[in-house]
Amino acid sequence: MERKTLGKTGESVAAIGLGTWSMGGREFPDSRDDERCIAAIKLAVELGMNHIDTAEMYAAGHAEELVGQAVKSFSRDEVFIATKVWHTNLRYEDVLKSCRRSLERLQLKYVDLYMVHWPNPRIPVAETMRAMERLVKEGFVRYIGVSNFDVDLLTEAMESLKSEEVVSNQVEYSLEARGVERELIPFCERNGVTVVAYTPLGKGRILSEATARGRALKQLAEKYGKTPAQIALNWVIWKPSVITIPKAVKQEHLRENAAAAGWRLAEEDYELLSRT
Repeated sequence: MERKTLGKTGESVAAIGLGTWSMGGREFPDSRDDERCIAAIKLAVELGMNHIDTAEMYAAGHAEELVGQAVKSFSRDEVFIATKVWHTNLRYEDVLKSCRRSLERLQLKYVDLYMVHWPNPRIPVAETMRAMERLVKEGFVRYIGVSNFDVDLLTEAMESLKSEEVVSNQVEYSLEARGVERELIPFCERNGVTVVAYTPLGKGRILSEATARGRALKQLAEKYGKTPAQIALNWVIWKPSVITIPKAVKQEHLRENAAAAGWRLAEEDYELLSRT
């Protein structure tokens, strides 16, 4: 698996990892598919997609439990575990409590990346970042990240930290969701912040051959000997500062996603897709 540097840390992470939204349920736990989800997480790690992204709100914590069960099969340094604190828990003490509960569900002593899932305008960013720094200092978190922050909020978060840095910003980014290209991605590139793209395939919509984009993906797939989904994922990670975390449970999709990295679209083909 191709790897990229996380922010300014020197830490290398998988260019394509695994998202876990809707594993084990959505807003509430649903255990009917647990075994298949655990097997999917294990296969992702084996394929090199060892950046596993989850959150305390995914299935009300059950997704974290599934991740914890899955990664027990590996040594701790084989996996890069990221989770997120929900926007209602961003007060100082609530952040600390949320992190400890996540660690219990994950059955881990620390997480590699801890993120603010969504900003909360009623809670000062500085208060949340102060709690994040304490978690790093106490060894429960290695790196601090945010999610769904615009440039102004990201700047505020960065300026609020005294001894640590914001290493990543997780945002929606795909061929159909490109608003972050105008300001956010250039800002992150200038400031050494990794962009973590979620929903990189637009929930499958961008693959439709009924659109010019879908037809272009099919044409390039034939040129490169890849699938349209692999072309779309490679487009997302084309910029050096961008990695992605597509969600997949089926083994064939996991293998397909893993093979979307380790090669690079030619610049003219990247630009062709960007114009569609």
